[in-house]
Amino acid sequence: MTPESETELAQIVAGLNGPVCIIGGGTRGAAGSAPALDMSRLTGIHLYEPGALTLVAAAGTSLAEVDAALDAEGQRLAFEPMDHRVLLGTRGAPTIGGVVAANISGPRRVQAGACRDFLLGVRFVDGNGTVIKNGGRVMKNVTGYDLVKLMAGSWGTLGVLSEVSLKVLPKPEAIQTLAIAVPDAARAVGLMSDALGSPFEVSGAAYDPERGQVFARIEGFADSVSYRADRLSELLARWGDITRPEAPDLWSDIRDVRGFADRAGDVWRISCRPSDAPGLAQKAGADALLFDWGGGLIWALMSEGSDLRARLGGFDGHATLVRSNQATRAQLGMFHPQPAPLAAIQQALRTRFDPQGRFNPGLMG
Repeated sequence: MTPESETELAQIVAGLNGPVCIIGGGTRGAAGSAPALDMSRLTGIHLYEPGALTLVAAAGTSLAEVDAALDAEGQRLAFEPMDHRVLLGTRGAPTIGGVVAANISGPRRVQAGACRDFLLGVRFVDGNGTVIKNGGRVMKNVTGYDLVKLMAGSWGTLGVLSEVSLKVLPKPEAIQTLAIAVPDAARAVGLMSDALGSPFEVSGAAYDPERGQVFARIEGFADSVSYRADRLSELLARWGDITRPEAPDLWSDIRDVRGFADRAGDVWRISCRPSDAPGLAQKAGADALLFDWGGGLIWALMSEGSDLRARLGGFDGHATLVRSNQATRAQLGMFHPQPAPLAAIQQALRTRFDPQGRFNPGLMG
């Protein structure tokens, strides 16, 4: 099933006799065993107004096409979406609908916000085959369900996105990265907290234990970047030796977790309080770790079949299984089990928007 328009998509959904797995570019490894509802032909940028910092595109539009259009006008998606293909060994092309559905957000999230924070509006088809529109082309509050926020991160379980409207931002004139040598995760998190709590607008803060370095990024106008980088260096000098590496791929490597790509094992993504990160990392007993978002995100490379959630126990956050074999995925599930009150809310929403349970069954519990 490969609809070529929103109208055809609604007709297909209305006529379904069973569940379907919604597929965009197929790059995130979340496909189930149900028949595919392939969104790859709902493509095209419907509206792009650089002066208004607004872009509207069909959900199946490739991220590469969106990036190219923005780049031509000196703009970008500020939330820096991850490309999962190297880590997961998948093919295809990431789509803007898939990015929104999974709320994919990269290192700049600590400063700019997540994908959902830039989502202005959505159009989608619910489980009854009804086309629903929410939001618009400017930031505004809505009454009732804020479907713009609900759809971001719902992984297609509430409806099939057909169109998304996004706020975009100008690309920076200059970028500088500071690298600071640190011996352990506790000091790294303390350093990153200092950097992010400073007035110097740090747009990325990550720690690679294998390199023994924290990386802090500053972006903006050239003179401002130079000044802020100097002041930040003075602030952080007490933590260790500071260098300014010329590494154009450094932040895309961190964003895409490329250091784990060719290494055997399962890959987990832990979202937590930065202050909890050192303790959780120690409990994990991972083969390799990468910290992003100032310690609020931990990537863990584990031996195959490891139950990371059991090792971590209860904590204020969640652990998502991003890469594993099918047997481990079936046993442990991709997403962290929700506490009972949140699970009840989630189920009520799914009952409201997909009463027949047609979309991505079993993916989020």
